Amino acid sequence: MTAISRFTGDASPYSGGDPYADYRTADFPFTSYADLADRRLGAGVVAANDEFFAERENLLVPERAEFDPEHFGHKGKVMDGWETRRRRGVSAEHPWPADEDHDFALVRLGAPGVIRGIVVDTAHFRGNYPQAVSVEGTAVPGSPSPAELLGDDVKWTTLVPRTPVGGHAANGFAVATEQCFTHLRIRQHPDGGIARLRVHGEVVPDPAWLAALGTFDVVALENGGLVEDASDLFYSPASHTIQPGRSRKMDDGWETRRRRDRGHDWIRYRLSAQARIRALEIDTAYLKGNSAGWASVSVKDGEDGDWREILPRTRLQPDTNHRFVLPEPAVGTHARVDIFPDGGISRLRLFGSLTQEGTNRLAARHQELGG
Repeated sequence: MTAISRFTGDASPYSGGDPYADYRTADFPFTSYADLADRRLGAGVVAANDEFFAERENLLVPERAEFDPEHFGHKGKVMDGWETRRRRGVSAEHPWPADEDHDFALVRLGAPGVIRGIVVDTAHFRGNYPQAVSVEGTAVPGSPSPAELLGDDVKWTTLVPRTPVGGHAANGFAVATEQCFTHLRIRQHPDGGIARLRVHGEVVPDPAWLAALGTFDVVALENGGLVEDASDLFYSPASHTIQPGRSRKMDDGWETRRRRDRGHDWIRYRLSAQARIRALEIDTAYLKGNSAGWASVSVKDGEDGDWREILPRTRLQPDTNHRFVLPEPAVGTHARVDIFPDGGISRLRLFGSLTQEGTNRLAARHQELGG
């Protein structure tokens, strides 16, 4: 684990105006990976030992934390995050919390995966953030209850050791543990509040599940698809295009800035494994005056393979799901969608099944990572 740009200590009290004006953050290299703790992927905070001031579910809200200086409730200031009560010592002679005192929350990841980095965001917690945090991970099959996760037979691996953090800041930690995890336990020492938790990494799908499905979306995030690169990320992440379900609003897709040259924009993907693609969808839901004008799709087999166009440049309609059946299956490990000249799409779906080589490689990786 490597802490990145730690911001220890209090932030200044809120003095009015833009509450994010003095927010402390940095560019974390691992944020190019999808958020495995995204509610839209199926993640959830399944338990917490204390949520007196603010509910644990706020940790995984996709939007950034908001702050209303006038919003107070019966228990005190209403905060957009997870906040526990102040811990106390055992007596008047020892009023301070013990060194081992802490609060915890259990998080179910939206999909099992390898974690590349974690952001513990204390936005708006200026003097009421934890002194330190730690994060552990485990892999438990099925749908375990909180009691089962806390059982003595569950092995937890330290991903972020107890580390000081700062208030009103994005505290980032790079993780280098090559292992598949399904659940996290985040601890705050000794108490306090955390606004958001982001867990960036790569989905590791279950080969047995994909084999049972037979035909599935081989580029979907939940099935192990990954965005490797994109020409433009000005308005929204390219990873939105492989999120579950249809887009629900304009910024739930991928939109580029307006081009003033003769070029075009694109996204490059890595598929679940080598697959045989039979049909595809390009959706422009909620992109009405800013959808891409035309799009083409290409695939290649292997890192050094040549790109082969499987859908020629085709006119797209705004706010429409476009479906195409390929004249013959296309085998590949990577895909690329090119849009002309700019604009956006909300989702890309590539329907097919794994080849025998793809199945073997995926099974070997799943076993190697302890899945």
